[in-house]
Amino acid sequence: LGLVGTIAEGDVVPVDSESGDSEDEEVGPGGRGSRGPGRRRGPSRGVFSDEFVFGEAEAGGEDAWTAALRQLRGKKAATTLDEKIEKVRQKRKLQEKEAKQAKVKDEDAEAEDDQTKKECEDCSRDEEDVESEYSLDDESIFTKADMVKVKEKRRSKKGEEAESFFEDASQYDDNLSFQDMNLSRPLLKAITALGFKQPTPIQKACIPVGLLGKDICACAATGTGKTAAFILPVLERLIYKPRQAPITRVLVLVPTRELGIQVHSVTKQLAQFSSVTTCLAVGGLDVKTQEAALRSGPDILIATPGRLIDHLHNCPSFHLSSVEVLILDEADRMLDEYFEEQMKEIIRLCSHHRQTMLFSATMTEEVKDLASVSLKNPVRIFVNSNTDVAPFLRQEFIRIRPNREGDREAIVTALLTRTFQDHVMLFTQTKKQAHRMHILLGLMGLRVGELHGNLSQTQRLESLRRFKDEQIDILVATDVAARGLDIEGVKTVINFTMPNTIKHYVHRVGRTARAGKAGRSVSLVGEEERKMLKEIVKTAKTAVKARILPQDVILKFREKIENLEKDIYAVLCLEREEREMQQSEAQINKAKKQLETGKKETGSEGLERSWFQTREERKKEKLAKALQEFDLALRGKKKRKKFVQDTQKKAQMTPEERSQFEILKSQMYAERLAKRNRRAKRARALPEEEPAAAPAGPKKKKKVSVFDEELTNTSRKALKQYRAGPSFEDRKRLGIAQRRKGGNFKSKSRY
Repeated sequence: LGLVGTIAEGDVVPVDSESGDSEDEEVGPGGRGSRGPGRRRGPSRGVFSDEFVFGEAEAGGEDAWTAALRQLRGKKAATTLDEKIEKVRQKRKLQEKEAKQAKVKDEDAEAEDDQTKKECEDCSRDEEDVESEYSLDDESIFTKADMVKVKEKRRSKKGEEAESFFEDASQYDDNLSFQDMNLSRPLLKAITALGFKQPTPIQKACIPVGLLGKDICACAATGTGKTAAFILPVLERLIYKPRQAPITRVLVLVPTRELGIQVHSVTKQLAQFSSVTTCLAVGGLDVKTQEAALRSGPDILIATPGRLIDHLHNCPSFHLSSVEVLILDEADRMLDEYFEEQMKEIIRLCSHHRQTMLFSATMTEEVKDLASVSLKNPVRIFVNSNTDVAPFLRQEFIRIRPNREGDREAIVTALLTRTFQDHVMLFTQTKKQAHRMHILLGLMGLRVGELHGNLSQTQRLESLRRFKDEQIDILVATDVAARGLDIEGVKTVINFTMPNTIKHYVHRVGRTARAGKAGRSVSLVGEEERKMLKEIVKTAKTAVKARILPQDVILKFREKIENLEKDIYAVLCLEREEREMQQSEAQINKAKKQLETGKKETGSEGLERSWFQTREERKKEKLAKALQEFDLALRGKKKRKKFVQDTQKKAQMTPEERSQFEILKSQMYAERLAKRNRRAKRARALPEEEPAAAPAGPKKKKKVSVFDEELTNTSRKALKQYRAGPSFEDRKRLGIAQRRKGGNFKSKSRY
């Protein structure tokens, strides 16, 4: 199958030419027939066994992604994008052959018959062969090598100490095993079935603390097993104390649908030998099926915030008042501004007496953010720093010169056709650019898929399934696929532009080099993105490399892309036509249904579903937080306004303008994030302890009663007086008071 084999103990290991000992080194592009450069396995640390893989098969024997796709089978598009690309490719090939035949006729009439025979032989060959896309003159660009240099690393400043808000528990027993954690037999049996050999550092640190019922704020590098670190203590708690009634006791919140499906799959596998029930409630899947599952009261609920709030307001029998454990996976994403209003609503509806656990590879340490989820004496477990990448990740960067921003597409295409040909994830900043790269790479004969928010849930799951099953070699995605997703065998991650922040970068490159394996990331860095590069180099534990592509190779691929612009436009036209046809058919079907029933439809699901915000509030919130073209034009500097206005006037953007637009999106996010951090925080669930402001003017002494004064006075004089008993004046004063009330001094004396 062309997969990279595992090196056995007796095998002779070839010396790696990219070990980083030399300053300058040449890396072969791999050629057309090869599968790219070889990969190094990271040294084994005893955490993962050699046969370990992240399992996908659930307890019932069905793949998690297949189960989700089964609900959406009837919602496929008329034709896929790959079919449209293939149609345009075949049309272009036919036109090229016709042009070539006409040229041969003009040059030499005698050789016409021979040429026709050759063309017929070519037609009988496999149309999928990528070699046919390139002429013999182009073969020189595949044999030229890229230059890779080691970037110098500067000293990093010492990090600040953790705030007193936390109880630090980052130290753990390195010899701890799963058997030493007092886990029940069903869990130990499931751990053995999944192939877990030894707990990872984050699991050694978190599971004992989680079993104590304490609130946790945990951070560890990508691919180190954080899901099992929070699921195992939860399952042990549910097994030890079975439920008395069908209620939901554990809530796990995730930012994306795909991550929710993955967490649900892992939870089901770990709970397969127990009676603990689980439920998945994420967007894009069938609402009625989820409502039926929620009514039965599952022990563990894995959900995205939007769909959870939908069920809370529209499913009367479902509530969160019985939740004992609240878990936020990718917690820093869940606490940012995009989920702010939704998280407030969920926490308001949750039980106040609960255990809260926060997990992420880039966990925030802002006390003000963490206070919003009402943490009580939280334990801080930071196995890795906020900006630590996977230990066996090789980081490479390609510099984009100031006047060569339009070379980004050519550079990425050259990398994917010459060097990194399979198991690659390409990240872009916008959905529009991801779609364009899918079309462009497809027209060049590569097997590509895409994953972003503009696709339906069926298309998103189908792209992931095809990439996992190696039906496609390249997955073009936005940041929707950057967090939490575990896809086995990803060799390389390529960043079309640098992401918004270093945290986003850590999550993107974390899709490779998982579970102790080696991986590679290649990022394109322009002049405006060099500040982030310096910070990455400063915090890197291993040497960072700079890759240089030959200029003639870049020019050749840029010329190829310019020649394919007409084909890209043709594919987009086919898509638009099909979309318009589907909209027309939907309107016709709706009109027919209304004529047949004679009643106006109130919606496909009957009554309209309620939401905790009004339509106007939702629209206002989206408008304030959207990173759209009008947002760029209305805000910020004059040059941005002019740039957006100019690009809107043009029907077709140049490569430089497309790249500039991608970078502007990142800059806008970073600026808005910085502005948000600078502004004063709103009142949170836990108010900050601040000294009250002293009122102006002289202070009035508070009047204290005699009893309080005597009780609280601890001076030597008061103590001596107490031992001697009441004085004559005190007895006289007390006797007068008692006589006024009509009592007896002797019988009712306080002394």
